[in-house]
Amino acid sequence: MSTTNYAESARLLDRAKKVLAGGVSSEFRKYNHPHALFYTHGKGSRLYDADGNEYLDFTLSQGPLILGHSHPEVVKAVSDYSQYGQLYAGQHLKEIELAEKLNAVIPSAELMRFCLDGSTAVQTAFRIARAKTGKQKFIRFEGHYHGWLDNVCWGNAAPSLSSMGDRENPTANPWCKGLAEDTKEESIVLPWNDLGLVKSVIEKRHEEIAAIITEPVMCNNNCIEPAPGFLQGLRNICDQYGIALIFDEVITGFRLSLGGAQQYFGITPDMSVFAKAMASGYPISAVVGKREWMQLLEDGTVIHAGTMNSGNATVAAALTTIQILEKEDPYKRMFELGKYFMEGLRKVAVEAGQRMLVQGPGPMFCIAITDADKINDYRGTFSCDKAKLSTFIAAMHDRKIRIIGRGLVYISAVHNRQDVEQAVAVAGDVLKRL
Repeated sequence: MSTTNYAESARLLDRAKKVLAGGVSSEFRKYNHPHALFYTHGKGSRLYDADGNEYLDFTLSQGPLILGHSHPEVVKAVSDYSQYGQLYAGQHLKEIELAEKLNAVIPSAELMRFCLDGSTAVQTAFRIARAKTGKQKFIRFEGHYHGWLDNVCWGNAAPSLSSMGDRENPTANPWCKGLAEDTKEESIVLPWNDLGLVKSVIEKRHEEIAAIITEPVMCNNNCIEPAPGFLQGLRNICDQYGIALIFDEVITGFRLSLGGAQQYFGITPDMSVFAKAMASGYPISAVVGKREWMQLLEDGTVIHAGTMNSGNATVAAALTTIQILEKEDPYKRMFELGKYFMEGLRKVAVEAGQRMLVQGPGPMFCIAITDADKINDYRGTFSCDKAKLSTFIAAMHDRKIRIIGRGLVYISAVHNRQDVEQAVAVAGDVLKRL
């Protein structure tokens, strides 16, 4: 039984529920352990809650905090630039500097526009693809997450494996009630990592399909890496049929490399979406792409707008974050640290007699309780014991190690070997008690 005190967070949650629906401003925050928690501050790899608990944080606010909490250079840059203003309903110098920096480091970023979050940037890419190709549908993949708007919330989750139907003709389950029924018809949802099936569908229906969108690594469910040749196969198909290839790099961007998964894998999409780690937790995203696609924004064929886009604080945060990543180049160390963490978890799981699968590239990876040696697509995740994983994650949290509830772990540029060794030691003890 936990001896960790969450009383003040519980009191604040009761207060919050009187004015905030469910007491939170994002659905997933309701599912923290033992309930939605309230935090007072974060520094480096540590996070502190309203009860004074100090956590070693591998959640990193669902991924954005690539430099850890409250990086002093980012905080100072935001403060300094905000002295001059917040929003101008016009352009400013650092907006150009940020765009020039992205143009220099991201292979597909010939032109770009800034938004506030990944959801709106994804929809911008869809609009461009439809306008250029004159076609309406897009292919997505089961279990991939592209935001919370209706047309990408069919098939991103499922209550059971049986509810998903046949691989060749999947059933796209709604994520929740209230989705507009006709948005289901905007996309064709397929199992991931099955290039033969994608080819078969495209051959039959290419005259309908404007785009293929994919997470380059399926981070949101078991951190599944692409099968050898899969991403290149998508690139080849899109080239053959004049279809847009869109990478959703909301998670992989600035995490696998400075130029994202497209640089890491050597596959250049037509358009990409970046967010999360781009600005150390400040709300900004970018839709970037090759000029032949993005020029539809330039000439006004496609409209993209937003009052709050490219505000001073968010642009300063993004520019400074990327400059730090470029200067310090933490990627080799983040990969090594992530792999060290993964091997440590595997070792203590074997010692505890637990069936644990740990997979992912390293800077992010996922823990699952399963007999499977590897999971290749969303359907494979139904082999996992999610209840037992929840017990493990909760026990880790009670021991002050914070991991995302679905088992996803993020490594930051400020984590170190001592942090990992501490987490592995706690995991070993928890696994013995499961």
